[in-house]
Amino acid sequence: MADKLAIGIDIGGTKIAAGVVDEDGHILARLRRETPTTDPLEVIEAISSITEEFRRDHHIAALGVGAAGFVDASQSTVLFAPHLAWRNEPLRDSVARRTGLPVMVDNDANASGWAEWRFGAAQGEADLVLITLGTGIGGAIVIDGQPYRGQFGIAGEFGHMQVVPNGRQCECGNTGCWEQYASGRVLMRRARAAAEEGTELGLKMLAEAGGIDRIEGSLVTQQAKAGDVEAIEWIAEVGDWLGVGIANLAAALDPGMFVIGGGVSDAGDLLIGPARAAFSRTLTGRGYRAEARIVRAHLGPEAGLIGAADMARLTARRRRPANPGARARVRAAAKSSRSPRRRK
Repeated sequence: MADKLAIGIDIGGTKIAAGVVDEDGHILARLRRETPTTDPLEVIEAISSITEEFRRDHHIAALGVGAAGFVDASQSTVLFAPHLAWRNEPLRDSVARRTGLPVMVDNDANASGWAEWRFGAAQGEADLVLITLGTGIGGAIVIDGQPYRGQFGIAGEFGHMQVVPNGRQCECGNTGCWEQYASGRVLMRRARAAAEEGTELGLKMLAEAGGIDRIEGSLVTQQAKAGDVEAIEWIAEVGDWLGVGIANLAAALDPGMFVIGGGVSDAGDLLIGPARAAFSRTLTGRGYRAEARIVRAHLGPEAGLIGAADMARLTARRRRPANPGARARVRAAAKSSRSPRRRK
């Protein structure tokens, strides 16, 4: 077991979820902390503390961090995090210095997508797209069994595709982003508005939460599962927007499967059903092409930490083959062209 255990840490906008994960994707120990949102050094302190606690009972070979932000192509620096204080934060090296472990850093959705491909809903699929619906929308792409990160490491930020020009303001600074119409934020916003208006559903959720500012989208899902017609309609509307966005992604990427994860996916078929219908209705070339499957993720909220741990373990072992694709050749050629030539 000496080289088989890794720590996976999933850092979100509100919580840090961590676990010790074996090579089969099983979580052997778990910890959870609140995310320090204003001081990057406090996040590193939290990671160090979690790692120290796990190492008391387990021999750890590597540490993987799934970060809710833009991670550069070298998987070392968090360039930007909409909901955290990271700006060009050298997270990998900072954590490695503090822990003494091999460290891998990636976007949290990339980690979740890898976990679903390795151990979850997408096993056996060559090409897949993961869409995570939480406070916002994250995403991951796996092509031919390899995570696709793009030229600069930022591929998969589907939530910030503009779907409504001059639409709702987004935390990223733009307007009309997809996540403003198809995420848990939408359900939270509608639920709080209903509570302020004093509707029957709004008052029901207000009583459950104990305050308007404590009402979350999960309460809408809870009411929908209990049969509330209005809550079901709200989730169906989110599902409709979800399906439209998926159709756009299918036009661009043409994967065999879309995996839907994140907290909003707890609504199950109340969300997935409308999404499939909207996808089929708006897909380019519908009726003349194969349609990708749309399925719910299998690993739930722990996918991110499972994937981060597995990626870190494989990176430490150097067993995952490098992708000798066009981008690697382009980078090598560019580097060669920039090198000074020796005079004869």
